[in-house]
Amino acid sequence: MTAWPMVTLGELMVKRAGSVDPAKHPDESFDLYSIPAFDSGLPDVVVGAEIGSSKQVVRTGDVLLSRIVPHIRRAWVVGSERGRRIIASGEWMVFRSDRIHAGWLRHVLVGDLFHSQLMQTVAGVGGSLMRARPAHVATIEVPLPPLPEQRRIAAILDHADALRTKRREALARLDELTQSIFIDMFGTELANAGGHVPLGEQLSFLTSGSRGWARYYAESGEIFLRIQNVGDDELRLRDVAYVDPPSTAEAKRTKVRVGDVVLSITADLGRTAVISEAAAGGYINQHLAILRSDRFEPRFLSRVIASPAGQRQISAKSRGGTKAGLNFDDVRSLLVPCPDRTRQRHFVKRVENIEAIREEGLSALTELDTLFASLQSRAFRGEL
Repeated sequence: MTAWPMVTLGELMVKRAGSVDPAKHPDESFDLYSIPAFDSGLPDVVVGAEIGSSKQVVRTGDVLLSRIVPHIRRAWVVGSERGRRIIASGEWMVFRSDRIHAGWLRHVLVGDLFHSQLMQTVAGVGGSLMRARPAHVATIEVPLPPLPEQRRIAAILDHADALRTKRREALARLDELTQSIFIDMFGTELANAGGHVPLGEQLSFLTSGSRGWARYYAESGEIFLRIQNVGDDELRLRDVAYVDPPSTAEAKRTKVRVGDVVLSITADLGRTAVISEAAAGGYINQHLAILRSDRFEPRFLSRVIASPAGQRQISAKSRGGTKAGLNFDDVRSLLVPCPDRTRQRHFVKRVENIEAIREEGLSALTELDTLFASLQSRAFRGEL
């Protein structure tokens, strides 16, 4: 193990990066490193007239670290000049020094050890107002190996991280394949509105969750499904709550079975998922509805609602403004195609084959994530 010297981030942090008010240059185009642009990997190209506030002036090779929750674990190296001035949101902390290799510092700033220290500097009143405090971040110490060693380790970590990125991209392609199969098999029915039937005529059971479940929250027990557990035709069980349910008719009414389709009917409308064995016997909150049918294969029904045609109908029926929602009549009146069960089962079988491959991919990605975290830890201890 190599004993590297430590340096406080304050020694690398840019205290006064300089600023520019783009509104004073309305016709000039800027490369804007914003928090939302991070996921695309490229800065936004925006004219000054469209930028509403002053921004930091940054340089190629600067390392940016987000200080805003929930985007706290984001670090970005400013890319090369593209013929425009480069500016950045004030939500970034900026680091610059000829003592660091930018790729090395970026890996340090997204590593588990630094992240746990960074979260100790966060303050605010909750939600999007929670931010890391730069003055406190400046006191955190990070290792500082010689520059050639920084470059070597950054190259190793970059290569390992690229393998994880490729795995995620492959999983995203599988999700696209499911949608393509659905369109290939049922595109004609989706386009032919004359062959659609009201969803309510095909349902044997429709209900929504109720309020007041907070008193039954528990460390373990039955799964309690909330809106974050339902995606785009996907059940998400990585972050679930548990309840010790009461023995009441109200509780029994909102208990889910294998094969139920759950639909979000308030807030973020139109999310769907099919209840699996892992979630069976759980309960739903007031933002979700249970759809039960003897005429549809659950996976087919969930995909129909999640399809662009289904989502357009839901958007058209949305009631209210900031608290948009669907009532039972809205749900029942959704028009859906109703192909024979043989074709529906054929679709489900193809989806199940894809999901088996996806599960293998997720398992491999989890292993890669574990190995990458171990590799980072060893790198920062000087063991690579």
